[in-house]
Amino acid sequence: GKELVARAIHANSFRREGTFIEINCSAIPYTLLESELFGFEPGAFTDAKKVKQGLIEQAQGGTLFLDEIGDMEIGMQSKLLNVLQERKFRRLGGTRTMDMSARIIAATNHDLKEAIKNSKFRQDLFYRLNVLNIYVPPLRERKDDILILIEHFINEFNEKYEKSVKGIDPVALEIMKEYIWPGNIRELRNVIERIVI
Repeated sequence: GKELVARAIHANSFRREGTFIEINCSAIPYTLLESELFGFEPGAFTDAKKVKQGLIEQAQGGTLFLDEIGDMEIGMQSKLLNVLQERKFRRLGGTRTMDMSARIIAATNHDLKEAIKNSKFRQDLFYRLNVLNIYVPPLRERKDDILILIEHFINEFNEKYEKSVKGIDPVALEIMKEYIWPGNIRELRNVIERIVI
């Protein structure tokens, strides 16, 4: 879904030689997300013993994909906005300001305009990020993609689990095309992985 689109943008751009880094903003607590994005210097907090590059720094010259940005805590949104506006950042506990030269791609399943109305997402960050909007319809609206994705996942899991599954029964395919896939491509991927196993 969204990650495949982000990877395709990266792979077909002048940044393709740079690193593609993805982070799921909903999966990491606020305090950890800050150190993951910005990195830290020794002494920045109790367990900070050595320099750690953050994902913004690691993505220099490449692409940083912020998945589920709609779940990012409002204080972290403010810090991200500052980086996007100034194109500069510092590691936690650091004094040296570094230039930010990564492309940022952000994605969410949330209606950010509604989140702005409910004070859950910063309007200024929304407009900073919303330069080019790509709508990826849910899997249930792209029935023709299901077979292509199933074949892709079968190949992936055949290799991973050293199996030799050969396609999908036409009746099973029709059942999968009729299913609404509330978990989108992740759900389909998990179903195919279970089947291959």
